[in-house]
Amino acid sequence: MPATQRKGRDFIARHGETVFNIARRMQGDHLHTPLTRAGFAQAEAMGEALRKLLGPRPAITLWSSSAGRALQTLAVIAEHLELDWHQARTDDRLVEIGMGEWSGRYYADLQREVGTVLDPEHGLYAKPPPGGEWYDAIAVRVSGWLADTDDDPGDRLVIMHGMSSRILRGVMTGRDVLPQFAAPVAPDLPQGSVVLIEKGVETVVHLGTGRGAAPA
Repeated sequence: MPATQRKGRDFIARHGETVFNIARRMQGDHLHTPLTRAGFAQAEAMGEALRKLLGPRPAITLWSSSAGRALQTLAVIAEHLELDWHQARTDDRLVEIGMGEWSGRYYADLQREVGTVLDPEHGLYAKPPPGGEWYDAIAVRVSGWLADTDDDPGDRLVIMHGMSSRILRGVMTGRDVLPQFAAPVAPDLPQGSVVLIEKGVETVVHLGTGRGAAPA
């Protein structure tokens, strides 16, 4: 069953590509890793898609992870929607998975040291990072955010991250818990993607271009 009975629609967006993404570094809950040119282009495309769907100045509540890359993405989208970025709300419970001792490390270096880092089937980490966070903890914090904001009026837009948004989407759509991750997990989507969740049903409204798709 869906974890929320909200009457409005939720647009869940994955932020644009960052300098850590293109360098293949562990990003996790780093507070600020700037967008690349591709990341800004993805934010522009999300803004254009949402404006076509919602029109200018829609009645929508803006939410974002407190990480800079999510706020940068939101700033571009908000401009397309003719909304005030300063009216957005932030919550630390929407940030990306905490990477502990792996934070900032290059994937290639970790691969040599500890073996397989990513589960190839699901695109999630195959083992908990030392001193970091696991997916059940993300499910707890995003569920807490959902419970605390269930009375948000009307539609809302939430800018998040690749892994934490998959857990939020999994919780919101009532997906089964995957035992190896101890949490409900929604399908992976490229960076710059937006989904619509309404009454526990998810629809992709914009598919992003993903990593390394910088404009010429």
